Amino acid sequence: MRRRAFLKQTTAVGMAALVSGAAPAILGTRDKSGTKNPIIGQGDYRYECLHNWGELPRHLRWETTHGVAIDDAGFVYIKHQGLGRAAMDTIVVFDPKGKYVRSFGKSYYPGGHGIDIRKEGGEQFLYLSDIHNRQVIKTTLQGEEVWKLGYPLEAGVYSRVAHYRPTNVAFAPDGGFYVGDGYGSHYIHQYDKNARWVRTWGGFGDQPGKMKTPHGLWLDDRKGRTPSLVVADRANARLQYFTLDGRHIGFVKDLLFPAHFDIREEVLLVPDLHARVSLFDKDNKPIVHLGDDPEWRKKVLDGLKMRRQPAEWLPGKFVHPHDACFDRDGNIFVVEWVEPGRVTLLRRVG
Repeated sequence: MRRRAFLKQTTAVGMAALVSGAAPAILGTRDKSGTKNPIIGQGDYRYECLHNWGELPRHLRWETTHGVAIDDAGFVYIKHQGLGRAAMDTIVVFDPKGKYVRSFGKSYYPGGHGIDIRKEGGEQFLYLSDIHNRQVIKTTLQGEEVWKLGYPLEAGVYSRVAHYRPTNVAFAPDGGFYVGDGYGSHYIHQYDKNARWVRTWGGFGDQPGKMKTPHGLWLDDRKGRTPSLVVADRANARLQYFTLDGRHIGFVKDLLFPAHFDIREEVLLVPDLHARVSLFDKDNKPIVHLGDDPEWRKKVLDGLKMRRQPAEWLPGKFVHPHDACFDRDGNIFVVEWVEPGRVTLLRRVG
């Protein structure tokens, strides 16, 4: 997430430019002290925290993890940014047990940001958002490029490419997709299934239909709801809903600094950059805010120093969740905007 400023919100904290780090990745069931992993959540939504998930090979080091997606076979795709070091692969693939499979995407260094997977005609594809090269890229699961997409000239809202920095993509039910210009000019761009521009809406502001950092977006087609586009209007501390053709519907405001989404059955998953991961029911009422702790959050947001101090991170607590997704069993993978990078598996026990 981020090389852009952590747009001011209630904390008035500025996001500093990312710096890289390196943390060893391990897969296990106990923390470094040998004690059991903490359980967080409540009721049917309790999870065992396995921090530092995945067996990262020696030739790779996490440097600001940004995105996570899972394919139909259960393989986990992690995207990191790689700031501050020589160019390296920005996408790393693991099997469901955390064993390294392959890596690719050196050409996207250091722009690693959003990553999502869609099946099209029996084949799965990655949609990648690159905030350094200011592009959206479609690739195969092996990293072979299908197309690259720059800013939409047709929209008439850009005078130069520097005003465009796409952060995430959402998929339309008709095969098209949406792009959130979260770090650029705060617009949503809609494309058809052939990657042709359809329309643009939004822009900077806090009025209905306007946004401040439309960082993540998702098709909300949960049972009983009219399919619509939900946007993580991050610096406005809210979710904003739109019809599929861009008309404003309403807000959800029980958020701190929402980053992106995933959906499993009737549950909406929202990683929140302010140190928690939230679950909402089909009526968008909070089920649980995982890891939520106001005192811990104060420490995390105090100058954003905590993201560079892994020795201070507490088991069962988050620093800056940037993306999260469900696996087929209802477990949750969380990646965080911290300089060494961190992947956490929340194994469902509730």
